[in-house]
Amino acid sequence: MRKTVLALTLCSAAVMADPAFIATQHGNLKIDTVATDLAHPWGISILPDGKLLVTERDGRLRYIDKAGKVSAPISGLPDIVVAGQGGLLDVLLDKDFASNQLIYLSYAEPGADNTNSTAVAKARLDGQALKDFKVIFSQTPKFDSKYHFGGRLVQQADGNLFVTTGDRGSQREAVQNLTTLVGKVAHITPDGNAAPGNPFAKDKTAQPLIWSYGHRNIQGATLDNTGRLWTHEHGPQGGDEINITAAGKNYGWPLITYGEEYGGGVIGVTKKPGLEQPLHYWVPSIAPSGMLFYQGAMFSKWQHNLLVGSLKFGQLVRMEIKDDKVVHEERIRIGARIRDVEVAPDGAIYLLTDEDKGAVLRLTPAG
Repeated sequence: MRKTVLALTLCSAAVMADPAFIATQHGNLKIDTVATDLAHPWGISILPDGKLLVTERDGRLRYIDKAGKVSAPISGLPDIVVAGQGGLLDVLLDKDFASNQLIYLSYAEPGADNTNSTAVAKARLDGQALKDFKVIFSQTPKFDSKYHFGGRLVQQADGNLFVTTGDRGSQREAVQNLTTLVGKVAHITPDGNAAPGNPFAKDKTAQPLIWSYGHRNIQGATLDNTGRLWTHEHGPQGGDEINITAAGKNYGWPLITYGEEYGGGVIGVTKKPGLEQPLHYWVPSIAPSGMLFYQGAMFSKWQHNLLVGSLKFGQLVRMEIKDDKVVHEERIRIGARIRDVEVAPDGAIYLLTDEDKGAVLRLTPAG
């Protein structure tokens, strides 16, 4: 197995009590449990009034108030395939949510003959109900699969959206095929049309929604302070990677990878002309999930650091970036599978734990 190129610093402490305290390289963290008993929470957004909007993979959308009270499920969701890695996935507030109450949701959408695929819808959040629900993206083709849905959502300043997808676990040969939306990043308007300037818009043999391709399963996506899209994706056995994901670029799966087949066996090569090298990769895999750049006020020494959740090791991974390279990595052990990462307006960090009885955790400086 190929070894990673970066030495790692580990902080070994876990969530054992409430509150818990963890030593990091820039001071101690305090971890408070905001809410518990959530069924595999997957996505989180923070509403203007400070409430949290959280998805559960088993098909429920809920509010969590400042006191940690979890609401009844919000009504108005469509039929959702809840199987394996599929279910209700990400939630994103529209940039103009304060005036239009629009949200975006990604989920596993059912098709004919037990098939399914990643879909994105928009709806108006009206108290305990979703109104004007409209599907704006549906990955094609659909397959009978429970795996690799991708599903992260990012909105640009102009309102257009990036939607990440996966190779559905068994369809790696379709990833390099531009007639499909398998293993791609899509770039769409809020109404689901191809965003202006998409790289394959004039290619009649390609899907006009495609922004980039050659992806295995992207479950983390964010914008940097210049508006560039950063993503990370799951490798097979090893080879999880971070990319700055640019228009029209091919990120190589399954032609290049730093991972191997489960149980051993070579997949392609590590480098090939015309295919993008990852900015950073992990061997062994950390199973990365939610990701963002920290811009808050509470953690002054974490400014512009990239934060990534780790499912496999139950960690929050903090990375210092210089000249588009990871120059330092700290792994902060939380003690539960971290599915998503979000930052509140006050700079506090919220984490979702992907468990049968998942939790919302709030990280603040310990003093």
